[in-house]
Amino acid sequence: MTVRTSVVVPMRFPDGYTTTADVFTFTGLADGREHLALGLGPWRDAEVPLVRPHSECLTGDVFGSARCDCGPQLREAAERITTAGGFLLYLRQEGRGIGLYAKLDAYALQDTGLDTYEANLALGHGEDERDYTAAAQMLHTLGADRIRLLSNNPDKAAQLAALGIGIVEQIPTGVHLSDTNARYLETKRDHTAHTLDLPRQRTA
Repeated sequence: MTVRTSVVVPMRFPDGYTTTADVFTFTGLADGREHLALGLGPWRDAEVPLVRPHSECLTGDVFGSARCDCGPQLREAAERITTAGGFLLYLRQEGRGIGLYAKLDAYALQDTGLDTYEANLALGHGEDERDYTAAAQMLHTLGADRIRLLSNNPDKAAQLAALGIGIVEQIPTGVHLSDTNARYLETKRDHTAHTLDLPRQRTA
């Protein structure tokens, strides 16, 4: 596992927030995909860097889909990591690892009443097919063997810990709740124990 390329990329988000990332590519990643690590803020000086493993979501990250909270989480993570120093791992595992077209097929099934996990199963996939081996490889290569994990997902923490990454602290992201993603967030909270502080009764 080695760093293939490192390049400085100025970044500007739709709300006007700007930062600069040291973007790393790698050779030898376990799954052969083109994952990225973005070093943000004073990452070189961070004794225990803040790290967000963010799964690619074209619909949310690029097109601003309100069916999920991925876009707001990405924007939040960029600012928090820039302030603290650490890494944003942009992982090419769309739709919890099932791919873009299958994710949109799952959306269609969700429109008939299935939740996000039931829809994946109905398509013949696992509820969540993401594997964080490549993420751990990236962190080890960058010298980030101990991290503060910015995530609501207990599975990310468990997988990274099993792969030799010391999770010093797990820090939840903000709750980006809207009328259009309420059921999605409730399902993540209730089905997979995401640390989401949501009201038990939806409010209008």
